[in-house]
Amino acid sequence: MAPVTCQPLTPSIARATPRSMLRAFTLSLGQLGDAAILRVLAKSLALTVAIFVLLGLALFGGLHAAFADLGAALGDGLAGALTVVVFVVAAWLLFRVVAIAVIGLFGDAIVAAVEARHYPAAHAEARDVGFVRSGRMALASAVRALGINLVMTPVYLALLFTAIGPAIAFFLVNGWLLGRDLGDMVASRHMDDATMRGWRKATRGQRFVLGLAVAGLFVVPLANLFAPILGAAMATHLFHGGRGGHA
Repeated sequence: MAPVTCQPLTPSIARATPRSMLRAFTLSLGQLGDAAILRVLAKSLALTVAIFVLLGLALFGGLHAAFADLGAALGDGLAGALTVVVFVVAAWLLFRVVAIAVIGLFGDAIVAAVEARHYPAAHAEARDVGFVRSGRMALASAVRALGINLVMTPVYLALLFTAIGPAIAFFLVNGWLLGRDLGDMVASRHMDDATMRGWRKATRGQRFVLGLAVAGLFVVPLANLFAPILGAAMATHLFHGGRGGHA
């Protein structure tokens, strides 16, 4: 693999117009059937399900122990009922965090598949991010998302009286987080850390719009299963569109 080529003078991303977003989405949707994409989809879904199953079992175990003094029948019943309620709420709140963190482990394969098909010149110059760095990025993504959403919890609660306020705030915050994470998946293949810092500053608005679009996919049933992969592919098209690439 050729060494990475950094382009500090052109830290851009395609302008997030309706046309560029629609182009990125349709091209990404059209590549969902690729073998490389399907492999990532299968691995990411399996790992996501496994994580939530383990969380559910741990939750039930903890509640079962907490209610042990109530007797087997009552304790098991309460533990089971509370597990279902807490698990559903936690799954709704944490699915995006877990899904993006998981896809971060395999995101390089998605970006590479899109580049190989649509941007072969950029693909030839890219560096493989590697599983270790992907793991660090995925962990950082999860910690950042959890931390910021915890910090924002008082704001979400304060907006409860507006009914729709918490949802809007949650959507905006997580749109920003998604835009950063998805953009980094692509940029890390083509830029060193110093160049990426400048690129992030120059592309805040475009990445935020991308994040909002993908956050919207997360609230659509069934589409939310494909949202992380579509997001990574869309980020790739927008990244190379801003750097003069052509699909």
